[in-house]
Amino acid sequence: MSTRVVRFPLLLLGAFAALYLIWGSTYLAIRIGVESWPPLLMAGIRFLVAGCLMYAWLRWRGVPAPTGREWRAAGKIGFLLLACGNGGVTVAEHWGVASGVAALAVATVPLFTLLFGMFWGQRNTKLEWAGIALGLLGIALLNLGSNLQASPAGAALILFAAASWAFGSMWGKSLPLPNGPMASAAEMLVGGAVLLIGSLLSGERLTQMPSAAGWGALAYLVLFGSIIAFSSYLYLLKHVRPAAATSYAYVNPVVAVLLGILFAGEQIGSAEWLAMVVIVSAVLLIGLPQWRQRQDELAAAAD
Repeated sequence: MSTRVVRFPLLLLGAFAALYLIWGSTYLAIRIGVESWPPLLMAGIRFLVAGCLMYAWLRWRGVPAPTGREWRAAGKIGFLLLACGNGGVTVAEHWGVASGVAALAVATVPLFTLLFGMFWGQRNTKLEWAGIALGLLGIALLNLGSNLQASPAGAALILFAAASWAFGSMWGKSLPLPNGPMASAAEMLVGGAVLLIGSLLSGERLTQMPSAAGWGALAYLVLFGSIIAFSSYLYLLKHVRPAAATSYAYVNPVVAVLLGILFAGEQIGSAEWLAMVVIVSAVLLIGLPQWRQRQDELAAAAD
C-alpha cells in the first residue's frame, strides 16, 4: 500500500512536468515549422508518424489491437483534440498569430472544460465559477491586443481549437477508449489521417523542401510534443479531474511567451501581458479545488 502511494505521485508529477514544459515549447516549434511546412500537412505528418511509431511499438510488446468500438471512440477524441484542437492552433500560427499569444488563448481550455462538464453533471465550486468569470475577462483583454486584432480569423480559430480540445477531454472520460498508451496511438492515427485529408482538400502543396529548422521542428513535435506529452495528458485525464489535467494551461503561456520573445523576436503588447496575468490567475483559481481534492485523496490512501 505504502509503495503505491509513494510511486503514484512521482509518476503524476512527471506527467504534469511534461505538459507544463514540453507543451509550452511546442508553440515555438509550430511557429518555426509552419515557415517551411503547410500547416495541415505538418500537423498531419506529426500525428500520423507519432501514431504509427507508438502503435508498432505497443503491438510489438504484445498490447492487443483496439476493438472496433475502441477505434470509433478513439476516432472521435482524435478528431476533436488533434484535428480540430491542435490543427486549429497550427493553422492560426500560420496565419500570423504569435506563438505566445496562441498559448494564451489556449489557456482558456480549463474554462471551457468546466462549462462543458456541466453537461455531464459536474458541479462547479464558487472558486471555479470565479475562475470562469476572470478567464472570460482575460479573453476579452487578449482580443484587445494588436496581435489578435490583426488576425480576427486566427483569434476565432484559436478559441474554437480550445473549445474543441476541452469538449473532447470531457467526452473522452465516458467513452470506451483503448487502455493505456494505445489510446494515444489510436487517437493520433485517426487525427493525423483527418488532418492529411484536410490538407489535400484545402489544396495545400509543398512547393520546396523544408529547411533544416523545419525538419527539426517536426521531429521535436513528433517525439516530445506528441508521443511524450500527449501520452502524459491522456494518463492525467484517467487519474485526475479534467480541469486539473488541463491545468498545464497556466504554465504553457509563460513558457511560450518567453521562448517566442527570446528566439522568434515576437512582441507582446501591454493588453496581452495583462491578459496573461488575468488568465493565469483564473486557471489557478480553477485548479485550487482540484489540488485540494487530490491531496485529500492521497492522504486518505496513506491512512
